[in-house]
Amino acid sequence: MTRTDTAPERPATGIRALVGRVMRSRPVRVVQHYGRERGPILASGLAYSAIFSVFAAIWVGFAIAGAIISEDLGLRTTVIQVLADAVPGLIDTGLGDGAIDPEDLLDTGTFSWTGAIALVGLLVTALGWLASARDAVRVLFDLPPAEGNVVLMRLKDLGLAAGFGALLVLSAVLSVVGTQATDLVVGWLGARETIVATVLSRVVSLGVMFLLDAVVLGALFRVLAGVRIPISRLRGGALLGAAGLGALKVLGTALLGGATSNPLLASFAVIIGLLIFFNLVCQVILLSAAWIAVRVQDAGLVLDEAVAAQRLQAARALVASVEGAQEKPRGFWTRRRARRPGSGVGGRT
Repeated sequence: MTRTDTAPERPATGIRALVGRVMRSRPVRVVQHYGRERGPILASGLAYSAIFSVFAAIWVGFAIAGAIISEDLGLRTTVIQVLADAVPGLIDTGLGDGAIDPEDLLDTGTFSWTGAIALVGLLVTALGWLASARDAVRVLFDLPPAEGNVVLMRLKDLGLAAGFGALLVLSAVLSVVGTQATDLVVGWLGARETIVATVLSRVVSLGVMFLLDAVVLGALFRVLAGVRIPISRLRGGALLGAAGLGALKVLGTALLGGATSNPLLASFAVIIGLLIFFNLVCQVILLSAAWIAVRVQDAGLVLDEAVAAQRLQAARALVASVEGAQEKPRGFWTRRRARRPGSGVGGRT
């Protein structure tokens, strides 16, 4: 009889143990932390701001360097391809699948009044996105907004924006060098203009972007957000985020195709696809920040000693006030019962 009663309990116990292990796993706790700190809402706001920043940056970049790019056909093709790989659906590569025609950008010529207006828009939108990204990352690390001189912080953001732009240019240069080196090696092997050469070129391009994405994420979390994350904890999250961004770039065309397949959205499907893409990019960025935050919590590390001290002091003050509030009513009712007639304590019997 005992065996009959306990036999059904064994599978249930095993299932509960399995569910417990899954819930205690790091990926599940990262997703829970991400949702608890309103990560999806923060990412949606960042995505909306990012799309305006990117359009302004593209216009300013081509307005400044359009003459150089238009004269060098190889560099022009490489830069356009790098932009198309970095943000699928942004640049039209000849298949009608992009929001911007590169010929229109190259026709801008030198820096004109339209470029000046775009520059102002770039400064406003880019600095706004960086400030929002800083606050979002600090929220995921359970830290208050960064304090300090507003002007110095904006100058710091401007320097980081310039650095990110320089990394994009560096990505184009490295892609050119990597592609040429790959073509040289493939030529030696006698496999030029084959599927092997195409795959190798794509792998080299994605590898360069992966490394630069990891550097950008590390700078975003540690420098922009001002969070003193140990390198050992930062490295894993930055690499994981770079891998996620690489996967989005590979699947970006498919995501855009899913948005354009709906005939109701055909007239503005590219913009919708870009919004979806940027939303997913911001989700990956903040999820990698949440991954690092959970690792830091598991290690019991304190990222900001001043904030930790302030919270400890506030907690002690709260405990003291609660204890004081509990003692006062108890003393009052004790005195009242003592004065009550027939209580036997200082009263009539």
